[in-house]
Amino acid sequence: MSTLALDSAAADFPVLEREGLVYLDSAATSQKPRAVIDAMAEFMARHNASVHRGVYPLAVESTEAYEGARARVAAFTGSSARQTVFTGNATQAMNLVIQAWGRENLRPGDRVVTTVTEHHSVIVPLWMICRERGAEIDVVGVDDEGRLDLDELDAHLAKGPRFVAVVHVSNVLGTINPVEEITRRAHAAGAVVLIDGSQAVPQIPVDVGRIGADFYAWTGHKAYGPTGVGVLHGTAEALDALPPLLGGGHMISSVSFDDVRFAEVPARFEAGTSPIVEAVGLGAAIEWLDGLGMEAVHAHEQALVEYALERLATVPGITLFGTPDAASRGAVVSFALDHAHPHDVADIIGRQGVCVRAGHHCAQPLMQRLGVGATTRASFAVHNTREDVDRLVDALGEVQRIFGD
Repeated sequence: MSTLALDSAAADFPVLEREGLVYLDSAATSQKPRAVIDAMAEFMARHNASVHRGVYPLAVESTEAYEGARARVAAFTGSSARQTVFTGNATQAMNLVIQAWGRENLRPGDRVVTTVTEHHSVIVPLWMICRERGAEIDVVGVDDEGRLDLDELDAHLAKGPRFVAVVHVSNVLGTINPVEEITRRAHAAGAVVLIDGSQAVPQIPVDVGRIGADFYAWTGHKAYGPTGVGVLHGTAEALDALPPLLGGGHMISSVSFDDVRFAEVPARFEAGTSPIVEAVGLGAAIEWLDGLGMEAVHAHEQALVEYALERLATVPGITLFGTPDAASRGAVVSFALDHAHPHDVADIIGRQGVCVRAGHHCAQPLMQRLGVGATTRASFAVHNTREDVDRLVDALGEVQRIFGD
């Protein structure tokens, strides 16, 4: 295997200067490159003001920075600024779609379709709106390697669902789902489509226009940006038809006690003070990520996953979840060890500086499908190297020493 092209990326992350730290939890939240930290500090120090309201120079600078970040984020994902909404996070973006669209469109007896691999940020609001509106949820399963059962999808689509929600890249299995094909089939059945791209945008090239879904949501903090900012892309038609979920300042055209008229998209979905500093940070993160090139990022992480699957397979008593084909998965490897609970695994290797996530990963229905209560998850980023994988495998040796027969 050739040397990975992005081995030097670790130098861009101040936190990785901590001695002995191996960060393998980017699927939970990414570390932040110096470019993002500097951009946010510079904005707060020299350009901070509320956006869209003031006409004085500082307010104009702030608005330009905020809207410039929106344009940068939109271009990165093949969208347009008008079709790009800033939210608090991906959960808020998906709740906006599911709750607002559902209250407007779902009727008793209607059906919605989702998959067993979804994050709770899709499952919970779907459950809430279906319970409120009297609709039913149909669930697409997976095979033993974590691939969606597209025949089962077609069977559910044959029932004429109103809405389909599917994850682009699984946060547990790493499976890259064929969302363009799923969107095509769902649209042919007359359904509106929401894609959860939270794990996809930081890892693989994403063109929301090509995918064609009505809505595509993701979050900034997994894409090397700050917490507190998420993104919702939508087609012009879908966004124009979507009612706002939150009411308040900025999202209105006019207000009286007799009538409220809403602002145009995207402002109608951005009630209250905007995540200004966070958006600026996300814009800087996207500029930095774009400079690396998403094809290179994907190749780097795919090579790491391939190496990780090879190395981890040599660990006695390990069960690896998901497809063994690294080309079909994102930068995530979930596993279980005989005789050791995932929380114990994460604690023991964490003491050796190796940071992984243990638990149900906000995907309890998938855990039930896998027949486990939890897994240990290692997730990779542009700053990781094969040496990090080796550190993980070596650290698991200590787990075996403690819990081995």
